[in-house]
Amino acid sequence: MHQLGVLTFHQCINYGSFWQTRCLVDGLRAYGADPVILNHHSDRIRRAEWRCALQPLLPVGTKREDFPLYASKIRKFVEAFASLPLTPPFALDNPADLEDFDLVIVGSDEVWNLRHPWYGGYPLFYGEGLAARRLASYAATFGSYPASKGLESYWADSLRKFDDISVRDENSRSIIKDALGLEPTLVLDPCLQFPETIPRSQDDSCVSSYLAVYGHSFPYWFQQAVRRSAASHSVSVVSIGYRNDWADAQWIDAGPDDFARFIAGARAIATNFFHGCVFSLVNTKPFVCVLSDYRCHKIHDLAQMVRAERHVVSEETPQADYDALLGGAPDPVTADQLASLRLRSRTYLNNVLN
Repeated sequence: MHQLGVLTFHQCINYGSFWQTRCLVDGLRAYGADPVILNHHSDRIRRAEWRCALQPLLPVGTKREDFPLYASKIRKFVEAFASLPLTPPFALDNPADLEDFDLVIVGSDEVWNLRHPWYGGYPLFYGEGLAARRLASYAATFGSYPASKGLESYWADSLRKFDDISVRDENSRSIIKDALGLEPTLVLDPCLQFPETIPRSQDDSCVSSYLAVYGHSFPYWFQQAVRRSAASHSVSVVSIGYRNDWADAQWIDAGPDDFARFIAGARAIATNFFHGCVFSLVNTKPFVCVLSDYRCHKIHDLAQMVRAERHVVSEETPQADYDALLGGAPDPVTADQLASLRLRSRTYLNNVLN
């Protein structure tokens, strides 16, 4: 019997998804544990994942010259996945071959998002089919599934089998509280809890020479405001992981390590992704973020948690605010809040592991 298993989305072609997995595994090792990742497999999901990775901007099609770059990005992720401590593969639809565990930790990532385009509604992430003496979650989230929808009894009954529950956002906390009648612990995403795992820039000569753009499908008014601010600070705009034609340069085929070092070396970050905000905070970088429909809950709640609400901008945000936000590091109150949340998260994990 394995002592500790981690169940998450460990093979997504997504920088944040990879790094939350890597950080959680390495963070658990710091507690003296020897975690392995439950290596679930589904041909249907892999095809969906790779289709999305090759055409991430739909309904806008991928340019012909970008297909080799997105394919190269996929290969770099596959190489990175091989570095993770994995169990033998098992079918996501039928986990009967999965080994027994003393404890399985479910999360982080959108493991409970019933609206996830390909993972949504898989009972395994709600603990069904797991051969474990104890179940716990760490920084799990319902993602884009709103608290206002409530949780059907089938899913709520599954979650009642968990011995300990923690979530990473207020939307998820509300869902658990309303459905189960208990108060889950609000904890930090693994990247914020265990930032020492994440590599930093090794090229000091490039520091502060560019503004990093992470995400895609940004509104035009955001693009213009970011470009004006970059010009005022005399830095170029470089997009990583995705094509953004309004940037000065593209680095589409960056791997997970490339991404981490690139963000660490940036002068500032403009994003509409949750982990764009997370990596900005990890590196104490100036940043601005615009909400998107899919990511609005988790970004809004993260900003509130760490007292960084002013970094979330709207069409009404004046240009002077962009210039200030992209020209200076996050407020010291954010660092204080992160320190407090790290202590809470550490206490939760200590209780789960001991």
